[in-house]
Amino acid sequence: MVTREELNEALAERHGREIQGILARSGAAVAGLGGLGSNIAFSLARTGIGYLHLIDFDRVDITNLNRQQYFIHQIGMKKTEALKENLLQINPYLEIRTDFVKVEEGNIRELLEEDRYICEAFDKAENKAMLVNAVLEQFPEKYLVAASGMAGFGDSNRIRTRKVTDHFYLCGDGTSDAEEGICLTAARAALCAAHQANMIVSLILENK
Repeated sequence: MVTREELNEALAERHGREIQGILARSGAAVAGLGGLGSNIAFSLARTGIGYLHLIDFDRVDITNLNRQQYFIHQIGMKKTEALKENLLQINPYLEIRTDFVKVEEGNIRELLEEDRYICEAFDKAENKAMLVNAVLEQFPEKYLVAASGMAGFGDSNRIRTRKVTDHFYLCGDGTSDAEEGICLTAARAALCAAHQANMIVSLILENK
């Protein structure tokens, strides 16, 4: 078993001791653990972040396996528990809070009150808008990184990160949506998720 000290030292060799120390003391919430959220969480865990708050009300389905960070033996499991299990295989010392609950306007304050950095990673446009509007209204001091447009097989360079306000960033191409003939794929979803994870890391380090 790799010790916490050995793992931290390995990460410090890659990132530098100061940067790794900042990341290890920082955390983020991920709301929605599908093609975006599961990949965001994987990237943040591998980067060496110290704490993750995982939120979803869904269970792993066979149709998730084409783009989400789950495995066949986890079909039927709560996504919160399955993803926690997988993340701890990367870093057994990662602190993880899970909430197996549907995010709604009435519980956003309670769910996200302690999180400074929040990733919106929902599938449906109305759920995205609900979370974004609620966070911007209730928590203007928090940092929100959301996504819009990552379906299909199109030009990778159309996926980008835009600064909307000082505390709100939007990743994606802004247009493509999953519909008949335009599917969600592992590569393009992961591209957008990488943008979101990278923005979270950048914000943490900028605000150190």
